[in-house]
Amino acid sequence: MKAAVLREINKPLEIEDIQHGDPAPREVLVRTVAAGVCHSDLHFQNGSYPYPLPAVLGHESAGIVEAVGSDVHYVKPGDHVITCLSAFCGHCEHCLTGRMSLCQEPELQRPKDQPQRLSKGDEHIWQFLNLSSFAEYMLVHEHALAKIREDMPLDRAALIGCAVTTGVGAVIHTAKVEPGSTVAIIGCGGVGLSAINGAAIAGAARIIAIDRVPNKLDLARKFGATDVINATDVNPIEAVRELTDGGVHYSFEAIGLKETAEQSFKMIRRGGTATIIGMIPVGVYLEIHGPEFLQERTLQGSNMGSNRFRVDMPRFVEFYLQGRLHLDDLIASRIKLEDVNDAMATLETGEVARSVIMFE
Repeated sequence: MKAAVLREINKPLEIEDIQHGDPAPREVLVRTVAAGVCHSDLHFQNGSYPYPLPAVLGHESAGIVEAVGSDVHYVKPGDHVITCLSAFCGHCEHCLTGRMSLCQEPELQRPKDQPQRLSKGDEHIWQFLNLSSFAEYMLVHEHALAKIREDMPLDRAALIGCAVTTGVGAVIHTAKVEPGSTVAIIGCGGVGLSAINGAAIAGAARIIAIDRVPNKLDLARKFGATDVINATDVNPIEAVRELTDGGVHYSFEAIGLKETAEQSFKMIRRGGTATIIGMIPVGVYLEIHGPEFLQERTLQGSNMGSNRFRVDMPRFVEFYLQGRLHLDDLIASRIKLEDVNDAMATLETGEVARSVIMFE
């Protein structure tokens, strides 16, 4: 099968012919139909988050089941599925207490003494985040999949695999935004726009979108923003405080930068909550003024929207089909696998929300 392989940090992905294994008892072989090109992939390509190489990147995808292992009963060949990088074991403390997105049990990967899922001849190719979506097929543990209805377009379903689950989930699960509250979202990429959409679904009264790119701020209004702030023109902290008489109830940072993460905390009011969604690079530390915690302000993280993805993803599909989740506007372009490096380059500029690789 064809796949986009990262062999060196800060080098282009290489389109290569590699092999996948046969499904083990609890594994599923999925024919990839669509895969979103996410900023998180760029974090690993540029070394912000170290990862074993060579690896096939990609983690936001949807496809059709081709084959299943002997112990798989959740899906069958022909089923349409969305993948999720936060695969769950179902029996660790995190899973049993409803925090499945924090599961890190090694049983979700193959034991090291067994043939690995991806290879090129005798060379082992690392699977990326339980998935490796930049490939024509994915061989994954059954707990990395959510089954969905077949009338859902798979290019839009792929976006639910990361951007939507992360952004909407951070709003409704991690922060638990209340109806009538005020919300600010820093960064209007795929995750930020999804957070805006999630805040609108949650019933927030005022949703403030913050970015430096005018066309993304225009897009934010389509997703539910009531106000927009161009951070190039004004101090976003002061602007938010002025709009909300002292600060928002909830803020979300969806970029992954030290400066914007600190801004997200400074723009919340007393008793407010700032949630960091973006992937702040390894080795970067935030500076927060300690006395502000006496005002019962909360700074927290969110991993993949604190999801319960087998419950959430089918619901997000329903939201889309009802016209409440605006996935069509998230897709800037549909590309071929061979164009993946161009799509990765556009992530550096921040001009587009999502490019989606189409495999058929």
